[in-house]
Amino acid sequence: MALPVLRTSDAVDRWNPFREFENLYSQMGQLMNSTFGQLDETAAGWSPLADLSETEDAYLVEVDLPGVKQKDIDIELHGNLLSVSGELKEKEREGLMRHRTRRVGQFRYRVQLPDAVDADKVEAALSDGVLTVTVPKIETAKPKRIAIKGS
Repeated sequence: MALPVLRTSDAVDRWNPFREFENLYSQMGQLMNSTFGQLDETAAGWSPLADLSETEDAYLVEVDLPGVKQKDIDIELHGNLLSVSGELKEKEREGLMRHRTRRVGQFRYRVQLPDAVDADKVEAALSDGVLTVTVPKIETAKPKRIAIKGS
């Protein structure tokens, strides 16, 4: 006679391979920090997802920052180095937190732009959780079409 087996639907008992990668990543970070110390302020934070595209006139940087308020974002341009930093503040919650996959705290995204840019005409907009930074190229960096003279 077979005995009934008690099964639970509790997600804590299930194996999650991504949790193992998160734990490994966290342990490697702790090992690096204990060995070398905090190398710079980006080691303490996280880097948001971003896309960099190029048009004929400008570079377009789109950074995913859902839940970040405009006042909590800083954008700096030093030469060709664009830096977006800030903080995603944690919401006050009631009850016990069982599982967390969202990131909170300090973040920084940096990108080295390939050509010279016009720092005076940079524009930024935050819409639907996406920060869009438009960095125009200077006139000498824009490609010029050269006509061929024939005989």
